[in-house]
Amino acid sequence: MIKKDELLRIFSVQLRNVLSRLNLNFGNLQEIRLRINTPLMVIYDNREYFVSMKYELTDRIQDAYMITKNEIRETMEYISNYSLYAFEDEIRQGFITIQGGHRVGIAGKVILEDNRIKSIKHISFINVRLSHQVKGCADLVVPYIASDDKKNIFHTLIISPPRCGKTTLLRDIIRHLSNGEGVAEGITVGVVDERSEIAACYMGIPQNELGIRTDILDCCPKADGMMMLIRSMSPQIIAVDEIGSREDIEAIEYVINCGCKLVATVHGSSIDDIKSKPILGRLVREKIFERYIVMDNRKSIGLVEEIYDARGTLLYKDNY
Repeated sequence: MIKKDELLRIFSVQLRNVLSRLNLNFGNLQEIRLRINTPLMVIYDNREYFVSMKYELTDRIQDAYMITKNEIRETMEYISNYSLYAFEDEIRQGFITIQGGHRVGIAGKVILEDNRIKSIKHISFINVRLSHQVKGCADLVVPYIASDDKKNIFHTLIISPPRCGKTTLLRDIIRHLSNGEGVAEGITVGVVDERSEIAACYMGIPQNELGIRTDILDCCPKADGMMMLIRSMSPQIIAVDEIGSREDIEAIEYVINCGCKLVATVHGSSIDDIKSKPILGRLVREKIFERYIVMDNRKSIGLVEEIYDARGTLLYKDNY
C-alpha cells in the first residue's frame, strides 16, 4: 500500500499542496511526471492525464498546472535530502530509489568523463514511478511453472508490453517460490535488480517483500549479477527483469548450464514477437524456456492472457 504522506514529502511545497488535494486513489496512481515549463502529468489507471489548476485530472492542456524551474529544483532537494552528491552513483544511472521503493527517474545534461557517464546536472525532467506490490497476483501462475509434484520449477519467460504489470508479477512469483507457497518447499532465489524495481531497495533494505530465502544484488548489471550470484550465493533460481542484450543471453546460458532455474521478463507482445528478435529468438527456437507467460492490459493491469509450454502448447487462456 502506498503511504501518501511519505510520497508527497519528496515534492516541492506547492506541488505537495496540489497533489494532496487530488480526489483519487493513490493505489491506482502509476507515475507522476514533472518537466520544466510543461504541464504536471500523471499516469492513473494506465491512462495519461494533466493535473488542473482546480486540483482535478483533465485532458485539457489549457487547464493544466505548469511546472516551474524552482519546483524541479526544490523537489530534487527534498528527494536527495539536500545532498545530490550522496546519490551520485544512482544519478549516474538515471534514477534514485526513495523510501517506499518508488523510483525517481531523472534527465538533464549528462556529464561525461572518459566517454562514461559521470553525472547528470541541470536536472529538468523528473518521473516518479510508484512501486506497487500486489501480493497474490501470482496465485494463478505458480501452479503452471512448477512440476506436478511441485518439486521442480520450469525455466520461465514473462512476455509483456510496457505498463502491463510484468515486474509486479515477477515480484510475487519470487515471493511465492522463496516462501514455499504453491511449491513443495521454499527455494533459494537470487535476484539481480538492475534498476531497483523488483525489490526496491532503500539504503540496502528491500521495500518490497520477496520472501525469506531471497538474496538481492541491487543496481547491478544483469549479466554480471547473474554470474556473481551463481558463484557466491548458490541460488536454485535466478530472477531478472527485462532481458534482451547479447550479454544477458550469454549469462542466461551460463546460469542454465550451472543447473540453476531462470525466471525472467522481456518486452514483447507474443512468443512469435520474441522469436523474431535476433538475439532472443534463438532461445525460443532451442526451447530453452519451458514456460511462457503472456500478459496484456486490455482488461486490467496485470492480466495474464496466456500460458504456453516450450512446444507452444496452450496451457491457459483468459476467457474475457
